[in-house]
Amino acid sequence: MWSARDNAFYWVDILAPALNRLSLADDSIARWDMPAPLGWVASREAGGLIGGFRDGVAEIALDPVSVADRRDPEPHLPGNRMNDGKADRHGAVWFGTMDMAEEADSGALYRLSPSGEWQVIDSGYRVPNGPAFSLCGDWLYHSDTARRTVFRFRLEADGAVDRQEFIRFSDADGYPDGMTVDAEGCLWIAHWGGARISRFDAEGKHMRSIELPAQQITNMAFCGPDHDRLFVTSAPSACPKPSTTVRCSRLIAGFGGFRRAPIKVNPRGRTKRRKSLSRCYLSGTCGAGNPLSCPPVTSALSVTGRSAPHFIPSNLRRSTPSGARGGWRRASR
Repeated sequence: MWSARDNAFYWVDILAPALNRLSLADDSIARWDMPAPLGWVASREAGGLIGGFRDGVAEIALDPVSVADRRDPEPHLPGNRMNDGKADRHGAVWFGTMDMAEEADSGALYRLSPSGEWQVIDSGYRVPNGPAFSLCGDWLYHSDTARRTVFRFRLEADGAVDRQEFIRFSDADGYPDGMTVDAEGCLWIAHWGGARISRFDAEGKHMRSIELPAQQITNMAFCGPDHDRLFVTSAPSACPKPSTTVRCSRLIAGFGGFRRAPIKVNPRGRTKRRKSLSRCYLSGTCGAGNPLSCPPVTSALSVTGRSAPHFIPSNLRRSTPSGARGGWRRASR
């Protein structure tokens, strides 16, 4: 989550459980232990954060850490936890719940209004992920990762209706995970098990993919005052399923801190270079406290122009043009 107020990027380590923050002012990283698995956070207008824990939603204060009493929308489903979530432009939070063991279709998509009222938007999810909103404000994007399907809902003043299958991933594509929308209204999707992120237009047509040096890509966010840096999170490839006894934490691979003379593209197609430093952020431990077993990240991705990554470090220049590889397709209407 990007916070303009804090000039920082926040990400959760769900099973640790912990909350992390990268300050863009000085590149410092802070980490706070949480009392329960934490699926998402959002900024509060009054200050601090609101977060979705395994057993409910609560206000969070940092430095020092304090978590208010949690409100659980699913006390009748003790095996469920919250997964991904995001706030919309009106102050409502949209989030999904899921079976911790990833075996039952007991998850649901919720809307939490600014006044604190719950609303069930959809149900029957195995692994819900990636709430994202179109720039025009007409559409909500949401996925069931286990079904390799991205859905599109028509947004209304107090909810969402008319669920449609929007994009389906093939086995070769991995699974759709977290999502975000860029300044041109295009949808970016993280590929869990696919080692890349992909960009789709407003009609669900694949535009391009960018391969990354991590297999389990989980989410991303455009950050910075100009929203011209894309940070991407990943999980360790060797991480077992949550239902096993050893539980690995999420990994932030920071594909967004590398700003080595990036190219900024203007509408006329000309380019402009700027100087800056190279950065790479990597953190995480498994539930037993041992270092994560994953390949080192030697560089990271810079995104400029607010919409599409037109510059990639040489070792990452393996973007896939539309139709060249992968089996995703627009779902039939």
